[in-house]
Amino acid sequence: MTGYNMDILHIMLSAGAMVKFVLIVLIFFSITSWAIIISKYIYIKKAYKESVLFSKMFWKSKNFSDAYAMSKQFVASPLSRAFRVCYTEMKKKAAAERHNPLNTEKNINTIKSSGIDNIKRSLRKASETEIIKLTRLLPFLATTGNTAPFIGLFGTVWGIMNSFQGIGLKGSASLAVVAPGISEALIATAIGLAAAIPAVIAYNYFLSKINIIEAELRSFSTDLLNMIEREK
Repeated sequence: MTGYNMDILHIMLSAGAMVKFVLIVLIFFSITSWAIIISKYIYIKKAYKESVLFSKMFWKSKNFSDAYAMSKQFVASPLSRAFRVCYTEMKKKAAAERHNPLNTEKNINTIKSSGIDNIKRSLRKASETEIIKLTRLLPFLATTGNTAPFIGLFGTVWGIMNSFQGIGLKGSASLAVVAPGISEALIATAIGLAAAIPAVIAYNYFLSKINIIEAELRSFSTDLLNMIEREK
């Protein structure tokens, strides 16, 4: 196995300048993709787990104030963060009603209506912000999955061109002449696929988890707004 690994390393080091450049680009894509995969897996897993716990806690809490106090322990939950933004707007609305200089029914109704609109906007914006956080860096995985095989294919084509050039210069089509160029060509293809396959798998996996969290966030926001409107 050690000898085999050394052979691959030797092929990569002895490759032409263009193929080396292709290999460096593919290795960059692969290392960056794995860093994103690991970090996003930890982040999304924690966000999903804490969102489930927060949702259970929220529906068991007696009022919004208690839910807000307990929500601070779920720092990774998108639902918890969206709720805290919403609760802040609710406090502003309540303060505006208490300090209404013209204590008329018309003025109070205007403040309530304006407050509800502000709560809806803040909750929608908070939800959008959470989804952006969850999907951040995922486009790089999609780009890797889509482009790495073609970059590897470019290296393959270039290596095969060098092989044919060697045949033309030496006037021989023996294995000794053809093999080095074909080897470096296949290495480029292999590394391109090695970078692309994990990126595509991870991208689809993360997207499915984010869709679940987004659905939960949308459902929670709707239920929360209904509760606020019933209490106004």
